Amino acid sequence: MEENLKIEILFPEFCNLYGDLSNMKYLQKCLPKAHFHETAFDEEPIFVKEKVNFIYLGPMTESRQEKVIQKLLPYKQKIEELIEQNVVFLMTGNALEIFSEYIEKEDGSRIQALGIFKIYAKQDMLHRHNSKFIGKWEDIDIIGFKSQFTFSYGQNSEGYFASVEKGIGINKESKLEGIQRKNFIGTYVIGPILILNPYFTKKLIQKMGIEEPKLAFAEDVKKAYEYRLKELQNL
Repeated sequence: MEENLKIEILFPEFCNLYGDLSNMKYLQKCLPKAHFHETAFDEEPIFVKEKVNFIYLGPMTESRQEKVIQKLLPYKQKIEELIEQNVVFLMTGNALEIFSEYIEKEDGSRIQALGIFKIYAKQDMLHRHNSKFIGKWEDIDIIGFKSQFTFSYGQNSEGYFASVEKGIGINKESKLEGIQRKNFIGTYVIGPILILNPYFTKKLIQKMGIEEPKLAFAEDVKKAYEYRLKELQNL
């Protein structure tokens, strides 16, 4: 039941670039009876001791990434347990890099990350990449945008989020976007992705155990999705 759902938003005070915190504002509209908890950086995440159904982490500045890694490192084993228990995770923008093996800076030094996924990231702070994206996730077309100073490399072919139809994957040479293991999804796609992709949002809610979710502003977001999808396909 919806009122039994617990959704944790990690560090919203600074993991909120590109307006991606609107993902959670929209989800609150879709699940008005669910319990949403915003965990500040100086607090212990509630997923450590309480049952949660959904965990969200949004994009952050590169300087904040190292702090977030150190914050979550003591909970690495717990995070891996929750992934195996099919808890839904959504990591947008460069938040996915927190769960990689390391982040390489321009000087060649490395920030060791959580190491849950066998990919790594490289920074290029003098060149921002911006692009539009269409990809296929399960039977759904995913649309959105990318704006990033980093790309990821390594093996995600056995655990990627979406196959690319327009745009790039985890780097300019890849046609596989993001990472996925069970219900853990990490993607560079921003937008915010939940508002732009109502059918994706509906499936994520179903993965939380709500069989027939009711999307907020359903007709409007579906019409906007179809319009943007056609527009991006014709570019």
